[in-house]
Amino acid sequence: MTAMEHDVQPAGGADDTPLLKARGLVKRYGHLSALDGADFDLLRGEILAVIGDNGAGKSTLIKILSGAIAPDEGTVELDGRPVRFNSPIDARRVGIETVYQDLAVAPALAVADNLFLGRELRRPGVLGSVFRLLDKKRMIEESRAHMAELKIGIRSMKQLVETLSGGQRQGVAVARSAAFAHHLVIMDEPTAALGVKETGMVLDLIRQVRDRGLSVILISHNMPNVFEVADRVHIQRLGRRVAVIKPHEFTMSDAVAIMTGAMAGERVTDEKIGDAG
Repeated sequence: MTAMEHDVQPAGGADDTPLLKARGLVKRYGHLSALDGADFDLLRGEILAVIGDNGAGKSTLIKILSGAIAPDEGTVELDGRPVRFNSPIDARRVGIETVYQDLAVAPALAVADNLFLGRELRRPGVLGSVFRLLDKKRMIEESRAHMAELKIGIRSMKQLVETLSGGQRQGVAVARSAAFAHHLVIMDEPTAALGVKETGMVLDLIRQVRDRGLSVILISHNMPNVFEVADRVHIQRLGRRVAVIKPHEFTMSDAVAIMTGAMAGERVTDEKIGDAG
């Protein structure tokens, strides 16, 4: 363990025991190595941003952690126990939810229908077990509670998602993930293509998810957003983790310099950054 990793203290109510931990992840595509011995640590109750230049391997890293692909080498532990995901469904079963950049919402369906998409509630008794009737009243009530908890301002749970603004649609996707996540939520570029006001709303949602006790992995190219909400920042370069920094100890320019290799160990003290590779 490096000096940087040993000295990092959690923020936002986290403790120092990794909730999700990966070591030595390798993923090859023919002669190309997308990951070359990558490590990863997500603390409990924190927002961890993952940044990196194009080709740094951050997308591959997140796909492994969310179950979209399997690593060729390396280990992943959740809550101290080894896990191996063969699909995103495996990750969802253990309480890992992902909000994808394209939202994966059904515009023609109502808000409540989207929140329970693929996990619909059935009516009690024979009506649900035999006739497979949906318990729409309960889904609407629970959807309203989830939206209220995250302070998402949508008038009716019967409203079609296609009538919502971009920020509200992102809110539906976030609420769905937060409702079913037991451990963490992965957010892939959640503010992409949003205006300033809606971006602020989504950043507030990310904080609220964290404040509910869930850990959040935030993948973003928007450095101001990262520095506004992240407790720590995982920096990926050339298929490996090169640093984990705290936003209040570094500038955005520092983060970019580390990400591109312009700033290395000789320019940043080991106590603050170290060599996580």
